[in-house]
Amino acid sequence: MSGVFDNVLLSLEKANRHLGLPEGIYKRLRTPRRSLIVSVPVKMDDGTVSFFEGYRVQYDFARGPAKGGIRFHPRVNLDEITALAALMTWKCAVVDIPFGGAKGGVACDPTVMSKAELEHLTRRYTYEISIIIGPESDIPAPDVYTDEQVMAWMMDTYSMMKGYSVPGVVTGKPVSLGGSLGRGKATSFGLVITVIEALSHLGMKLDGLAVTILGFGKVGYNAAKILSNAGARIIGLADSKGAIYNPQGLNIDDVAAHKREADTVQGFKGAENLTMDELISIETDVLIPAALENQINGSNAAFVKARVIAEGANTPLTAEADEFLSSKGVFIIPDILANAGGVVVSYFEWVQDLQRFFWDEAEVDSRLTTIMKRAFHEVAAISASRKIDMRTAAMVLGVKRVAEAIETRGLYP
Repeated sequence: MSGVFDNVLLSLEKANRHLGLPEGIYKRLRTPRRSLIVSVPVKMDDGTVSFFEGYRVQYDFARGPAKGGIRFHPRVNLDEITALAALMTWKCAVVDIPFGGAKGGVACDPTVMSKAELEHLTRRYTYEISIIIGPESDIPAPDVYTDEQVMAWMMDTYSMMKGYSVPGVVTGKPVSLGGSLGRGKATSFGLVITVIEALSHLGMKLDGLAVTILGFGKVGYNAAKILSNAGARIIGLADSKGAIYNPQGLNIDDVAAHKREADTVQGFKGAENLTMDELISIETDVLIPAALENQINGSNAAFVKARVIAEGANTPLTAEADEFLSSKGVFIIPDILANAGGVVVSYFEWVQDLQRFFWDEAEVDSRLTTIMKRAFHEVAAISASRKIDMRTAAMVLGVKRVAEAIETRGLYP
């Protein structure tokens, strides 16, 4: 069984068929620049010491400092982190911001840890990776099961080591510590922008459109809220425990309130309970997978009945599913384009921290809209001119920009 990184390398190979990169540059793009594995000892609430394995992979930084999230999850491993770091490299290049790609994480189950244990874990992990992170070298951000509080702990730990406050070491912080307005919804807002541009590209209208979202965390909730407010019908929602469906549309705030009480979307009054695979098989205009990797795979891709798929999560489609759905004419907005809004506003936050000069939310949203629209149309133009799918087109754009930076900088020494 191939790993997540193997699928990323397949996408790179597919893009290189259209680019024909020099062998040396192609080999470099297949290999992470730096991979750090650390042991993270944590004193637990009961007085015992547990050891967790942590990772930070810097895939490439030819275009600028490395950038990428930190996730706390039981399934975290080096293969996954390497794959996500590679995707961050292409993602930053697709939206043309001056970052390379990185990713990090700790293999743990944060759902069974106390706040004190999570703080100890975060601070020790930050200390262990502090030898390679920094505002000029590698800037972490939140990801799965990490949030503003985790970023605040990371920023404080790094700052204590330096002896002065360094807000630019992480992004996704609370606004009170140098976070950017608009950061919390940025991934979802950027996703919606690409959906709207795709609908226009395909001659479809948003008003009354049927949308199904797999995942009801921050990205899924905010995407549902923004799309619903814009006139779309959110007919299906799913979380890790099940799914709900109402062809007339769901009230997003009511579903969110129910989830806070029940810890699942299932059981929401006025909706039918379904399994994830049952929801995937419902006919819909737009399907947004917005949770973890490989949600749509060889076992369920044939049941998908969507005209557009917008990847809110990273690698939510396996290579097999992607090839099958593309062959059926499904318009797929790939992850390195669709969910790039988060890293774009992280870039804005970093710039604001370095300048100590902050923007209002309207300016953040306006700048994000400009970048996401431009990136979508650049990818769509490559797709049309080369007669290739949007994922390959996005990879061609991103990989080409990284390769150009590598070639221009040359090889040291």
